[in-house]
Amino acid sequence: MRTGHTVPTLTPAMIAIWVAFATVPLWIEKVGLYQYLGVEILIFATYALAYNLVLGHSGLPSFGHGAFFGLGAYGFGLAQLNLVPDLWFCLGAAVVVASAGGAIVAAFISHRRGIYYSLLTIAFGQVFWFIAIKSHAITGGEDGLLKIARLPVRLGVATFDLTHNISLFYFVLAVFVAVSLLLWRLVHSPFGRILKAIKQNETRARFVGYDVWRYKAAVLVLSAGLSGLAGGLFAMAQSSAFPDVMSLHYSGYIVMMTLVGGGLVTFWGPVLGAIVFLLARDVIGAFTTGWMLWFGLLFVALVIYKPEGLGGMFLRPARRKPAGAK
Repeated sequence: MRTGHTVPTLTPAMIAIWVAFATVPLWIEKVGLYQYLGVEILIFATYALAYNLVLGHSGLPSFGHGAFFGLGAYGFGLAQLNLVPDLWFCLGAAVVVASAGGAIVAAFISHRRGIYYSLLTIAFGQVFWFIAIKSHAITGGEDGLLKIARLPVRLGVATFDLTHNISLFYFVLAVFVAVSLLLWRLVHSPFGRILKAIKQNETRARFVGYDVWRYKAAVLVLSAGLSGLAGGLFAMAQSSAFPDVMSLHYSGYIVMMTLVGGGLVTFWGPVLGAIVFLLARDVIGAFTTGWMLWFGLLFVALVIYKPEGLGGMFLRPARRKPAGAK
């Protein structure tokens, strides 16, 4: 039960979203799409939720987040090919490598804000991308890391194969459920309320006594680690890791997903944005190679006429009536 300002751990909307995703393999091919698209949507929905932790919930304009997604992909691939080909170890490596990258960036930019913060994230993102391109002996350079296997899920008493897209889909769904539940609790915790205070007025939050630098650094590292987890899943799904996912335009994709979906006003907006973006890529892309033009026009229209995004259209906040109104 919900009392006072306590936020429930599970909500009807949360359960409905999880159940809706669970039915995707049953009907996705019947509507002319393909099973792997469901896997990709879940991976990018996880990535978008992680990214929205800094943009939507903390007000930190990170425009180089693709670097952390790519670090996770490379961390997963390198751990599998050079260390231990175990799924849990490789996913852990993806999180650790991406978190380390986030910590390096946070150490340099957490004392900045606004346009300076965003420009520094772009700069660091390009640095990581350039390193991935040039470190051919480690990352494979422009050729990337190939032959990354879909490792089985070992749970001690049972092992599940992930070579088929349907089984991989349900594993990624389990990760998505865990990440969304974690982030839901986090943004409604005291830590999340402090992030909201920093978003509303960083100077005032500092005067109240909060160590703003530490909170900004912590949320960037956490977001980077979860983005790296999504990157590791992407590398496994694609059976490869390429530097393109660390590029500036890939970082722009996740920003567009988040803003189009309404991540600035609703928790689930980034998930909606990921769905719309990837469906637009495949459905509109089937008719024209210029699909990005039409999605870009949608993005411009939303920014101008509905800045709260698609998710904002489903919000119906109660309007306060003036005192004495009937």
